[in-house]
Order: sequence, then C-alpha cells, then structure tokens
Amino acid sequence: MKNSVIALLFPLLGFFCVEAAGGSDSAPTGLRAGFAKTDITPEIPVKLYGYAARKTYSEGVHDPLSARAVAFENNGRKLLLVSTDLGSFGRDVFTVFQKSIMDRFNLRESEIFLSAIHNHSAPILTLNPERGDPNNIEYTKGLQKKLLDLIGEAFRNMQPVLTGTGTGASPVGVNRREMLPDGSITLGRNPYGVTDKEVLVLKIAAGDGNSLGALYDYATHCTSLGGSSMKISGDILGLSSQFVEKILGGKVITPAFAGASGNIDPWFRVLPGFNEEPGWIPEPVLLGTLLGEEVVHVYRGIKELKPGGEIRTSFETLECPRRETAADQAGAAQPQSPTIPVNITVASIGDDVAFVGFNVEMITEIGLEIKKGSPFRHTFIITHCNGSSGYLVPAEFYKEGGYEVTTTRFAIGSSDMVVKKALKMLYDLH
Repeated sequence: MKNSVIALLFPLLGFFCVEAAGGSDSAPTGLRAGFAKTDITPEIPVKLYGYAARKTYSEGVHDPLSARAVAFENNGRKLLLVSTDLGSFGRDVFTVFQKSIMDRFNLRESEIFLSAIHNHSAPILTLNPERGDPNNIEYTKGLQKKLLDLIGEAFRNMQPVLTGTGTGASPVGVNRREMLPDGSITLGRNPYGVTDKEVLVLKIAAGDGNSLGALYDYATHCTSLGGSSMKISGDILGLSSQFVEKILGGKVITPAFAGASGNIDPWFRVLPGFNEEPGWIPEPVLLGTLLGEEVVHVYRGIKELKPGGEIRTSFETLECPRRETAADQAGAAQPQSPTIPVNITVASIGDDVAFVGFNVEMITEIGLEIKKGSPFRHTFIITHCNGSSGYLVPAEFYKEGGYEVTTTRFAIGSSDMVVKKALKMLYDLH
C-alpha cells in the first residue's frame, strides 16, 4: 500500500515543480511553445501615455487592451516574448517586473522580451508614489500580477509545435519627418522618406497542424489618435491584432511587436478621436484592419511548417555616451550619468529566425541596417522592449534636426555602437 501511495504522489509532485519553474530543464527535446492572452483594460480612469498636453483622466474605452505571451522551450532552454497594448515600460517599472518574472519562472534576463507596442492611448505605467498618479500606480500593480498569471498560463500551455515564417508589406506606416519650405523638419507626412514596410510573421501550429498563433512585427507608432483623444484604445497594432484573431478564429493568439519606428507614424496620425460620421470608417480602425488583413494573407500563405530548432539567447547592456544638453551646460541641479544604458536582447530559434529587442525608440534606418546585416533569414526588430531609454537616431539626423533629434539623450555615434553590438550578438548566436 505504501508503495502504491508513493507511485501516485510522484507524478503530482512533478507537475507542481514544472509549474513553479515555468518548465523543467529535463523537458523533452524538440521545440515546444504555448500562448496566452489576458485583458489589461483599465477598470478606473487613468492618466494616458504619450502626449504631455494631457492633464485629465481617460474618458471611456473604445476597444480593449490586451497582453499576449508566447513561451518557448527546447531541451531545457527557454524563451519568453510578451506583447502589451501599452506605451512603454520605464526603467523603474521594468526592473521590478523583470525581477518578478525571473524569480517566478526561473528565467535568465536573456530569455525575456517584455515589450510594449508604443500605444499612446493606454495608461502611463508608474510605481512612484511621489510623482505617479494614484490611479496609475494601482493599475501598474494590478498589471504586474496579470502579467505573471499570463506568463504562467503560457508555460502551462506549452506543447510540441511546428513553425513557419513569411513576409508581406503594408503601407500603413509613413515617414513623419516632413521638410518645410525653409528646410526645417517637422512632424507630419513625408511619403518620399525611408520606411520599413515589411510585415514579418512567425506562424506556430500544434504537431497536428492546427494553428495556435502567430507573432508579427511591423514598424509604426501607435499614434493614429492624438493628444485630444481621451479614450482607451489599442490603436493601430492593438486593433490589428483584434482583427487578425477575429478572422482566424478559434483560440489563435497573435502578439504584435513594434519594429524600428521612431520616425514612422500611421498614414492618418494624431486624430482627435474616432470619427463616427455615418458611412465613415474611423481611421484607426481602417489602418488596423488594413495591416491585419496583410498579416492574415501572410499567415495563410505559410504552407511549410517545420519542427523548429535550438533556442539560443543573449543579453548585454551597452553604455552609450550621453548628449550634452542646454541644462547640462547651464549646470543642472542633478548631476547626470555620462552614459545611457541600451539593453540589447537577442534570441534565435533554429538558424532562420532571430529576435532583437531594444529598450529604445529606434529610427527606422537603424533597424533596416540591422536587418540587412543579420546572418538570419528573418530578424524581428522589437523596440520598446525591456525598458525605455528614449530616441536613438543615426548620425546624419543631428545636422537635419527635427523632433527626434531635439528629444534624444544620446550623443552622435551611439547608433553605430548599437548596430555593431547587435550584429555581433546575432553572429555569435548563429
């Protein structure tokens, strides 16, 4: 009888140990993956992210905000990618969230991509009792628990998978560095400027071929709604994922990631709200649907699915020189560090697909340079990932000026440092 009880207990003990660790190092060989999705729409009015002119609370919800996660495991190596319909994770908030994720699921910092789609119709995240709004602090604390639950669900949902990758293109994003007659640069629409129109999709299916979900990457700000809009919304990428999941149906989950889009806005930008004129399709919905349809086209066009490959990960913090500002020259009250940290997170699945995460708002030319130099066939550039250090601009922009240059804290040459480091990390994994 005693032996029978022990025999019954061992499987149960094994189950709980795997759950606590987010996957066992003695897991079966072969790529496994699990998806999860949760609602993160604020239940109370909050201060909204992204436009300094906003002084009041949000006023209602147009469409829900979501967080989506996909967890991978192969032969004990893990990888976690989380997409949230939020603006960004500031350094203080990210540090708290990262530690809780690492501790709960026994993950290395190189195995975590915690990202935001840079949505300007979402709550500001803060845990600062002195400077943060109480409603936003309450929301952020609740978000931490929701994300931990979400990640746990993704790990529990892991199963053997097949993967395939495809690419398309979308005109939703446009270069926003518009040149005025006097030669100055303003925020507007520059249809002749550089853009990255690639829609990159990683399709993931169960061993029997049934779809589980897809990750996709596209370079655009989520700023179709402007500072006078006070409604909660997922904006372009959030609305796109909502559309894709509706069309694909079932339990398919499609996390979106913001590519290198520091100088890319939606074609229709900073609108005062959703136009409800009869017969009119509101621009955020129109653009989100347009992007979503291309994601679906690419997804359905991926016919070749393979068992996946080995997981490799790497993480480094690169200290880039800080730009001297007028406040520095005048003698700032608080001495500033001479450098600004750039967190670079690199991961690969097999020899064809890589992910590169940056805690910066990256100009699209920089992302294109990394894609071009990458040894991998497909490279996901994921910005607003694992923290937030502001705009990163290429050297030639400093002479041209414009909003991105005015607001960057990085000195000239920083972007070259980041490109070289990211490419070295990619080659080291390949």
